[in-house]
Amino acid sequence: MLAQTSKPRQLPALLVLEDGAVFAGTACGAVGEVFGEICFNTSLEGYLEVITDPSYAGQIVTMTYPQIGNYGVNPDDVQSDHPALRGLVVRDMCATPSNWRSEMSLPEFLEREGVVAIEGVDTRALVRHVRDNGAMRAVLSSEDADADSLLAKVRASQSIVGVNLAETVSRTEASTFGRADLPESKSFAAESISSEEIDYRVVAYDCGVKRSILEGLVRAGCEVEVVPWDTPAEDVLAKAPDGVFLSNGPGDPDAVEGTYRQVEKLLGNVPLFGICLGHQMICKAAGADIEKLKFGHRGGNHPVMNLRTGRVEITAQNHGFNLVFPSLGPLVAELSGGEAHHVDDLRFWAERGIAPVVQNERFGHIQLTHVNLNDGTAEGIAFLDLPAFSVQYHPEANPGPTDSHYLFTAFTRLMDGREDYLDIDIAKDRLTGWKF
Repeated sequence: MLAQTSKPRQLPALLVLEDGAVFAGTACGAVGEVFGEICFNTSLEGYLEVITDPSYAGQIVTMTYPQIGNYGVNPDDVQSDHPALRGLVVRDMCATPSNWRSEMSLPEFLEREGVVAIEGVDTRALVRHVRDNGAMRAVLSSEDADADSLLAKVRASQSIVGVNLAETVSRTEASTFGRADLPESKSFAAESISSEEIDYRVVAYDCGVKRSILEGLVRAGCEVEVVPWDTPAEDVLAKAPDGVFLSNGPGDPDAVEGTYRQVEKLLGNVPLFGICLGHQMICKAAGADIEKLKFGHRGGNHPVMNLRTGRVEITAQNHGFNLVFPSLGPLVAELSGGEAHHVDDLRFWAERGIAPVVQNERFGHIQLTHVNLNDGTAEGIAFLDLPAFSVQYHPEANPGPTDSHYLFTAFTRLMDGREDYLDIDIAKDRLTGWKF
């Protein structure tokens, strides 16, 4: 009888964390055994974009929303050619989706792509455990049912700290991305692009770029050439681009020296815009320290204040490392509301309504532009003496809210040489149809 239902009998599966916590369930994807860092994403939708986001390389992702897969899979929504995550954990997996865009079920997609997944886990208990104890190594197996055996294996597995995961998800050859690459199936939800708009020639470093981020650049009027993560700065400058974009990507930024050493040579020579790992690459190039967060920021509901406008954006995020803002340099008191001493909780600046400025020994004045209102961490910076800015979150909102789309427009304004490029009132522009 069970075999005739949408939930036929499945193989047992186990998730074991390195501290000995064990979570039992059943397999709902490919059969196998995988190791990675356990993390969780709080988005209510967009599971396919999460699963195919290259920034999840090296990680086993837990979705906090209880049912996953109920609107199926549409290939136009994928963010990369193949998933890079190590495994997937859900409370309940829907095998019978219902949506006009769906072309297959999520379990079918996971099995086709070789993604090991488990359902039936108490994801609330799992997420509370990770929040209390921090990110850690984990093993997910539908082959080995012995918890003690799996615990020994996971404790012998490799950490993602110190590993260059960006190299594993970047392309190996340059390619172009333009208007012809925008999916027609998304036209119902996107503004059309006028053929009369001015194009900006942009070179994008692929450290694990999401397809929708490239789409965001194109919709802002950019023609993009995407290059591998370690492309020499000299080769990029020889292309004479209007700007250079540094993409999102996975893992430990300290290990991606092949990118941030190039950024050191690009700063001051071409307008730069970085997001997520790209933001961290710009910070590393300026000599900043990067810290590993206890359990990271992942989801579509993180409030961030733009200190230059005072507006709060609800943002989509996916990172486990973050900028230590004081490491960029000492505060410039006369440009920081008279404050001369750094604070640990950057919400101090949001409360004061000040975008503080530091004196960086290599690149001059750098301003803190965005702050996370959940935990007071840095979410964005802008160089005041040269054309460059970056944010820690994902402005293209796949999945997530659309509050931060303005950052692509800000990049074009930076390439135009405008000093007010970041001073866009998103509340005002919402009322005019997101036309900045």
